[in-house]
Amino acid sequence: MNAPFPNHELRPVAHRLASPEEAIQIAHELAQEFAVKASQRDSARRLPHDEMNRLSASGLLGAAVPGEYGGLGVSNAVLAEITAIISEADGSLGQIPQNHFYILEALRTDGSEEQRSFFFAEALAGRRFGNALSERGTKTVGHYNTRIARDGDGYRINGTKYYSTGVIFADWITVFALDDEERLVMAFVPKGADGVEIVDDWDGFGQRTTGSGTTRLNNVFVKAEAVVFHHRGFERPSTIGSVGQIIHAGVDLGLARAAFSEMLDFVRTKSRPWMDSGVDRASDDPLTIAKTGQIAIRLKAATVLVAHAGRKVDAAQANPNEENVVEASLAVAAAKVLTTEIAMEATNTLFELAGTSSVKANLNLDRHWRNARTHTLHDPVRWKYHVVGNYHLNGVIPPKNGAL
Repeated sequence: MNAPFPNHELRPVAHRLASPEEAIQIAHELAQEFAVKASQRDSARRLPHDEMNRLSASGLLGAAVPGEYGGLGVSNAVLAEITAIISEADGSLGQIPQNHFYILEALRTDGSEEQRSFFFAEALAGRRFGNALSERGTKTVGHYNTRIARDGDGYRINGTKYYSTGVIFADWITVFALDDEERLVMAFVPKGADGVEIVDDWDGFGQRTTGSGTTRLNNVFVKAEAVVFHHRGFERPSTIGSVGQIIHAGVDLGLARAAFSEMLDFVRTKSRPWMDSGVDRASDDPLTIAKTGQIAIRLKAATVLVAHAGRKVDAAQANPNEENVVEASLAVAAAKVLTTEIAMEATNTLFELAGTSSVKANLNLDRHWRNARTHTLHDPVRWKYHVVGNYHLNGVIPPKNGAL
């Protein structure tokens, strides 16, 4: 595929992963590095360009590339755990590649052989795929005003995207737009292409360094061979949505782990016991101990459910019939519910058990709650309860979309 690739910074060739175990090990090593200045990055809203380059060089961005295209093709359970490990260190860094992996799955599902060969090789080289998906001012998040229209041997794209997670760090901007027949397509635009303007204007109180700015597309040209008919993935059973969602679950799981770890350290070393507890250390307070156990158990349950859901997605990818895809969607929906709830519970409990001194601004522990509250708003879990309940009660299969 003779696709454009101008203006990309030179980076070391990405490492080739040898095994899932190596991928997990590398994730842990990177997480140790990323955690050191995570709080400072959040406080100053310093975008993690160097850290993203380390992530690219590590080979983790190619972990999901199928074996037949030279990748490791790791289980979705492993992919979610890698995400959780990075997110525990820095929730923003964990979220940035979420769209990258969603795009790779959409490419695997509906890309041509030529497209898969080219763009999977890009992922293996450490190239990053950013998202130009969400828009404001539409009827729902599932509606789009951005348009793609035929122009000679290619297309022209016009529109504005908001919340473009990771686009600031992207080598390829993946634009989702409606064609002349109102069909959703996915177009790969090289960063730096004429007519693309990226604005660093994300001002959310959480996930502050995800690079989720505005992307403006003014008559942007894209070659026909760089356009994937994304709508096809939702006209039949597929795992596009469940792959995207299990990565989100991994982010929330990592955020919960981070808050739990901070709470343990604070209660052990800084908190005072309540005056009526009759103990000398906060860590000996029986109510604090019980609440800690409650969070630990729910964290373990969330971890196990995410791994279970990942294996269900693996099975559906191998054999994407309706039964397998429905099982995967339901399992991932359940995992997303549990990780959302434990992320919020763990970040609240951090302050409940650590006490008043934990809210000091210089500690910046509130970043854990801010990150969890912001990220868990992506896909409302009340609708996941509805989807699961409607299936069991009325036999209604989950809708086919990117949120399931």
